[in-house]
This record gives sequence, structure tokens and C-alpha cells, in this order.
Amino acid sequence: MTIPNAQCFGARLRRTEPGLCPAFTPFFPAELHPAMKPGRLEQLVAFLGQLGLDPTAPGGPGVDAKSLAPVEEALSHSSAGLTINHEQLEFLGDAVLRLAASVYLEQHHKSLSVGRRSALRAQLVSDRWLADLGEHCGIESVLHLGAMALGDQAGQATVRAECTEALIGAIYSAWGGSQGGLDPVLQWLTPHWQRSAAELEADPDRHNWKSGLQEWSQGQGLGLPSYRCEERSQGHADPQRFWCEVTISGQPAHQGWGQSRRAAEQDAARSALETWRSSTLGG
Repeated sequence: MTIPNAQCFGARLRRTEPGLCPAFTPFFPAELHPAMKPGRLEQLVAFLGQLGLDPTAPGGPGVDAKSLAPVEEALSHSSAGLTINHEQLEFLGDAVLRLAASVYLEQHHKSLSVGRRSALRAQLVSDRWLADLGEHCGIESVLHLGAMALGDQAGQATVRAECTEALIGAIYSAWGGSQGGLDPVLQWLTPHWQRSAAELEADPDRHNWKSGLQEWSQGQGLGLPSYRCEERSQGHADPQRFWCEVTISGQPAHQGWGQSRRAAEQDAARSALETWRSSTLGG
């Protein structure tokens, strides 16, 4: 089984024949499944293989169109205007993701307090984490997208997060739902969670540097940080669209950049926190 170049495939498969049934109904009209071309089935099987999942293994759903219909649905973004889309499976995936993360934390971080587990889980189920996971797995190469989504560079992370969450719901559903569907989800996500947890252990303020900076400044008796932001570019996908400066009484100012005001504030807070905390520890 071969897989064509991902970029060519991503550009080619922007339309698909409608008719696959929604994820939450057990009815799969047999006459509609031939609309999923054999080449597409090969693409889906190859993509699942890249996630470490084999649908032909014991307990797997198989590789026919009916069995992989939930996966096809999850990868059909609503922007494409098809009869099926990712939204119902995204709803399911949200619940499955939180459950799987809780199981992962119970298995691998049992010594953490409930509060610390809750904080870590919030990072491991966030939209940012889902978008990063989708990018790492190359989900965009197998998505059905509409013209607006294809042209919206700033919204790419949101699309990745939505469809990645839907894919979690699809895998859970295709592998049997409550009768074993959680196992392949954990099989796929656990290595990614382990890597993310290690990064967060090394940098507890990762992705939430503003809160970390506020806690540090108040602990030092310096009051609250003050942020000043300016829009420096009109490009929605420009990583330096917004500039931000953060100041704390008696400390040098630090700057940051980002596609949004929030991202620029976080970048400025990261720079300040790393510098000021190191200076304090060094002193």
C-alpha cells in the first residue's frame, strides 16, 4: 500500500462525494460507501498507520469504507460544505480527550496532587495542544477543506485543533466506543502526552508565562506587571503582527511579538520571567 505525496494529496482531495452517515447513528447505508474511492481508503489506512494504529489488527474496525466512515467524517471540515462534517465527532472527541487524559495522568502521574493533575490536564487537552498535535501528525494533508479555510492562514491552528479533536472521537467510535475505543486513543496520544509533560516539568510556566510572571512579581513585592501592545502589521498570519512591552516597577522592560495581542503578551512575559527569575536566583 502506497501513499502519494502528502502535499499533492492535500491539494487534490478538497472535495468528496456526500452521503456518509453521522457518527452518532449506527446506520451505514451500504450503497453510499462505494463513493469513498479505494485510493482514499488507502490514504486513511496509511494515515492511521502514521499514528501508530492498525485497523486490521485484532480489535480494529477493518479497512472497508463502512468501518472507516467515522475517520472520513472527522477529516471533513465543515468549511467544505459536504453532507458530512467533523462537528458531531468533535463534540464526542472533547469528552473522550478529557477522559483519556485523566486515565493517562492516573497511570503515569499518580503521585501528583489533584490540583497539579488538574492543571496539567488543562494543558494536555487545550486547543493549543490539539493544534500542535495535528501539525505534528500532518493532519492537514488528509483534510477536506473549503476555499475559505484554505485561504485563512490565521485560522489554520483552529482548523487543526477542531479536526484533531474530531479524529479522537472517530477513533474511539470506530474501535468500538465504550467497548474498547479508549485503548487506541491512549495508544496514539500517550507518547505525545509524555513529551508534553516532560516539557512542562522542565518549564512549569510553559504557555502560561503571564500567570507565572504575575506570581513571581507579587512574590517579590513588586506589584502587577503592566503590558503595552501595538499592532505593527496588518497580516493576519504574521508572527510579528503585534508588539508588546511588559514592565514591572523597578525592573527593565521586556518585549515580545505574536500573531495576536495575547501571544505577544505571553512572549513578553516569557522573556521577562526568564530574565528576572534567573537574576533573582543568581543573586
